[in-house]
Amino acid sequence: MKHVLTIISLCFAFNAAIAQGNKTETITIKTQIYCDHCLRCETCGANINETLRGLAKGIKKVKVNPANNTITVVYNATKSTPDKIRAAIAASGYDADTIKATTEGYAKLDGCCKAK
Repeated sequence: MKHVLTIISLCFAFNAAIAQGNKTETITIKTQIYCDHCLRCETCGANINETLRGLAKGIKKVKVNPANNTITVVYNATKSTPDKIRAAIAASGYDADTIKATTEGYAKLDGCCKAK
């Protein structure tokens, strides 16, 4: 009986450890998207996704919504934070909530993605 209780306790501990390691969260970030074709464009649409995944670890899914001027990110909270995600979006040339796009990131955007 003692061994059974030990095994059950270990199973619960192992399950808890796995659950903490894969803590998935979602954040929606306000931005300004000036391009009306970002999701279809080879450079515009890929820019946010690739830069975000390159600079912020644990990114699971990125959804850009030009109509609402939002970027929704599903991420592993044990590997990244909302601040890191906002900084990565700013580095890709887009504002992220109150963080302004970096000069370097904005300069790399195609002309259609820049404010007119």
